[in-house]
Amino acid sequence: MSVLVYIEPHEGGFKKKNFEAVNYAAQTAQSFGGQVIAFVAGTVSDDAASSLGKYGADKVVVAKDASFATFNPSGFAAAIEKVADANGAAIFVFPADLTGKSLAPVLAAKLNAGLISGAVAYPTQEDGLVAKKTVFSGKAFAFVKIKSDKKVITFVPNSNAVVENNKSATLESYTEAANNKHNITKVSEDVLKGEVPLSEAELVVSGGRGLKGPENWGILEDLAKTIGASLACSRPVADSHWRPHNEHVGQTGGTIRPNLYIAVGISGAIQHLAGVNNSKTIVVINKDPEAPFFKAADYGVVGDLFEVVPKLTEAMKKYKNN
Repeated sequence: MSVLVYIEPHEGGFKKKNFEAVNYAAQTAQSFGGQVIAFVAGTVSDDAASSLGKYGADKVVVAKDASFATFNPSGFAAAIEKVADANGAAIFVFPADLTGKSLAPVLAAKLNAGLISGAVAYPTQEDGLVAKKTVFSGKAFAFVKIKSDKKVITFVPNSNAVVENNKSATLESYTEAANNKHNITKVSEDVLKGEVPLSEAELVVSGGRGLKGPENWGILEDLAKTIGASLACSRPVADSHWRPHNEHVGQTGGTIRPNLYIAVGISGAIQHLAGVNNSKTIVVINKDPEAPFFKAADYGVVGDLFEVVPKLTEAMKKYKNN
C-alpha cells in the first residue's frame, strides 16, 4: 500500500517539516509494504526535488502549473487524488501545520477516508492503521485506529528525528491546473524571513507578563540569540501587542515540541501548558514559587527574571567562548 506525502515548498526549497514528512511517510510505507510518493505543490528545481529521496521518497511528483502558487484546498485535493490513483497510493501524510490542517480534512471527505489528526508517533498496522496522538490538551495519549480503505494522517512537526539515507528518487511532472472551485482570492501575504518557524524550532525562549512591558524584551532577545533559539510568548503578551501574534504559543496559539523550552515570567496556566507540555525539557524562571508552571518544569529557578536572565545569558556566552 503506497503512501503519498504532501510537500509544500518554500522559496524554491524545503523546510525541516518537509523532510520530517517524507521520513514519516517512509516509516509508514515500511509497515504497509509500499512506495513513498512525494507530491510537491509548487515549482522547485530538479536538484531540490531529488533531495527528497535522501529522506525516503521513491518518486517525487512536482506540480508545474502556476495555479499551485495559491493555496486552494479543493483544487489541491483533486490533484492529490489523481496522483494517488496513478501510483496506487491509499495512505496520505500531511504535516499538522496550517496548510495540512486545512487540506487533510478536505481530502478525507472527498475520499471517504478515515482521518487521524495530530499524530505524534509512527503508525503501526494492527487490523488497519493505528497512530498515537495527544488528547485533553496534552494530558493523555490516545491510540486511534482507521479501518477504511483509504487513510489520512497529519503528524505534529518535531515529533520525530529527521534521518537521511542513500536512496534516490525518480522525478515526474504534474502539469494540470489546480481547479479553483471556490473562487479563493489571496488578499495579502506576510512572509517572515531569517527566522526558524516555532513549529520547527528545537530551542525556544518564551516570555510572559512578568516582563512588565515590550521595552524589556531585549533581555530575552539576547538570551535567544546567544543560544540560537526562537522567541515565543504567552497569550496576554500577544493580546497586549507587546509581541506579534505569530509568537503566541498555547491552546489558542501555536503548539510546539522543542528540545528545550525556557519560560520566563509565565505563570503556566493550563491554556499555555497545552501548547508546550510536549517539550522535551522545560525550564521555568519565575519569582513566584507557587507558579503552576513549576509543576510541569524539569528545571526551575525561583528568582527575579531581570537578575536571572542576564546572568544566564552571560554564563552561556562564556560557555560558548570556551
